[in-house]
Amino acid sequence: MHEAATALAQSDCPNCARHFARVCEILDRHQRNPAKLIPILQQVQEEYRYLPTEVLTFVANSLGLSPAQVHGVATFYSHFTMTPKGKYTIRLCDGTACHVRGSTDILDALRRRLGLSPGRNTTADMLFTVETVSCLGACGLAPVMVINESVHGQVTPEKALTLLEEISAEERGS
Repeated sequence: MHEAATALAQSDCPNCARHFARVCEILDRHQRNPAKLIPILQQVQEEYRYLPTEVLTFVANSLGLSPAQVHGVATFYSHFTMTPKGKYTIRLCDGTACHVRGSTDILDALRRRLGLSPGRNTTADMLFTVETVSCLGACGLAPVMVINESVHGQVTPEKALTLLEEISAEERGS
């Protein structure tokens, strides 16, 4: 195990060593090549569901880059996030076509059901994160909502809540 992973194994976080070992595996899979920073960050984000600062620093050091360079890449691309997200990320389009067709009502219904507010977009159980985006590129299906990678068109508040209930039921059954 790498020195940093060993240090984390001795820390107060029982899952840190396991996760940090996964970061080492990701780095090794990419031959610790700084030119592969973006795919490395994508895989790290898959592991954590966000990019923790301490992991970014470890990645930077492992690739011979400055932490500022890695942080700059991570904050430049909108795909990357520096805050934890839920297992299911719900992206609701609020572009012109979707907004005109009621995306605000859908957002309000989702927030009410999940107990979220404009300043808090992830549920306490880390199951759902609700985000609005400017455009999902599917205006003909407006209003559009994407749950992880699954696209749902012509969504109504009722349909959005039904999708939430289906996911919640599936999670309870697992």
